[in-house]
Amino acid sequence: MKVVLFEPQIPQNTGNIVRTCSVTGCGLILVEPLGFSTASRHLKRAGLDYWEGVNLMKIDNLDTFLEETSDPFWFFSSKAKVNYTDVSFTSRDLLIFGSETSGLPAHFEQKYSKRFLRLPMQNDKRCLNLATSAGIAVYEAWRQQGFQS
Repeated sequence: MKVVLFEPQIPQNTGNIVRTCSVTGCGLILVEPLGFSTASRHLKRAGLDYWEGVNLMKIDNLDTFLEETSDPFWFFSSKAKVNYTDVSFTSRDLLIFGSETSGLPAHFEQKYSKRFLRLPMQNDKRCLNLATSAGIAVYEAWRQQGFQS
């Protein structure tokens, strides 16, 4: 499984997601441009020594990447209608999350509307923190795989 962060903006979130990936065996794909330097002390502090051992990839175009991959993928959005608990995840899935400030571009939902999932929350709230959302999704997908490495 891999977590995909589309143009992440906050280094501490990415660092925390690195920790989640490390302890669950997930890879991490960062879609550029990033809102920070990967040399950022905040990023390294949040990720601590968990960066070692995480399969990290940087890409510059998510559209092209998705067209070329054979791996199943899911987008997570507060605007989606289907709950993340209503699908079956595989060990090859890509779990895609939007930027903290602007989410995912609308064209992804138009093109892949059946691949959009939501994390339930109160109706009058905007969204969960990115690192929290990624953690919830990763652990549900991993749980469905019997917590197998």
